[in-house]
Amino acid sequence: MARALDEARRGLGRTSPNPAVGAVLVRDGQVLAVGHHAKAGTDHAEVAALRQVGFRADGATLYSTLEPCNHHGRTGPCTEAILKAGITRVVVGALDPNPLVSGAGVRRLQRGGVEVLTGVLEDRCRTLNEAYNHAIVHKAPFVVLKLAVSLDGRVATRTGDSQWITSEAARARGRALRNELDAILVGVGTVLADDPSLTTRLPGGRDPLRVIVDSTLKTPPQAQVVQTAREVPTLILTTRAADAKRRARLEAAGVAVVPVKKTRAGQVDLGAALAALAAREINGLLVEGGPTVAGAFVDARQVHKVVAFVAPVLIGGADAKSALGGLGARRLEDALRLVDPVVEEVGGDVCISGRIR
Repeated sequence: MARALDEARRGLGRTSPNPAVGAVLVRDGQVLAVGHHAKAGTDHAEVAALRQVGFRADGATLYSTLEPCNHHGRTGPCTEAILKAGITRVVVGALDPNPLVSGAGVRRLQRGGVEVLTGVLEDRCRTLNEAYNHAIVHKAPFVVLKLAVSLDGRVATRTGDSQWITSEAARARGRALRNELDAILVGVGTVLADDPSLTTRLPGGRDPLRVIVDSTLKTPPQAQVVQTAREVPTLILTTRAADAKRRARLEAAGVAVVPVKKTRAGQVDLGAALAALAAREINGLLVEGGPTVAGAFVDARQVHKVVAFVAPVLIGGADAKSALGGLGARRLEDALRLVDPVVEEVGGDVCISGRIR
């Protein structure tokens, strides 16, 4: 199952709206084949492994990180391919929370005479697909808030200097998150201040959908995200109050501009924004915006996981930028808390990560 998990990780960020799944086919203690789901519409992991042995695996055991599907979607049911191949035992990491699958795949295999064992390395298998698991149940993206801050929680000095607070190793880890999630989101303030590319810049990496929250379309045509929009998919979430000419210029450059409901203050409504991303089959969303956007997600209780890189440096100053804007919690008991946080050193910085309670 650990080998299957390694295979599954190869599909992270590439399979939405499907989960990332790995499979290993074994007979008499020997690995016959391995496979992973590479992209929606292509072979599922089980079929990818079976294809390597000509769909014949009499008496073999199949290890799969996720319950094999038993329905027709973009592809046919994996259970039927497993039964036809002559596999006698299937070991499953986690059941699929998708109502079309959950438990049905296991039952179909058992009815076909296959021995099924479930729950092997289940926690690791579920964590691997935490974005998919959330999205399939809640019909909304799983939001990961990434922070890079000083020891006193600042993201810039009083003059706005922010590059770089954390180490290159920490920044590389952050880019790896971009490679594993479907979309990355920042506010227009970040675009205006830093003109970021919002790409992975990793060997063999893939770039996520770039999402800009810009209620009045202040994003300049010369911004990197606009200039490269035909190479890297880019979407701006705005409001219906945005200027039509600005919208036309951005769309002519290849940017998708999507108006959504606005708040009383005239800002993009985050609930509507997340619904728009869900409609585009985004499972995992990485929020990398500045204090305004980060604070808005925290205030709206729309953060499901935090990955914070903390540098051993003190910036100080009442006017230095805090990591989170917005209103914040009124009482400590209202503050968002991480469940079983993981703490590790990354390039001299400390990374604290965990799900929100």
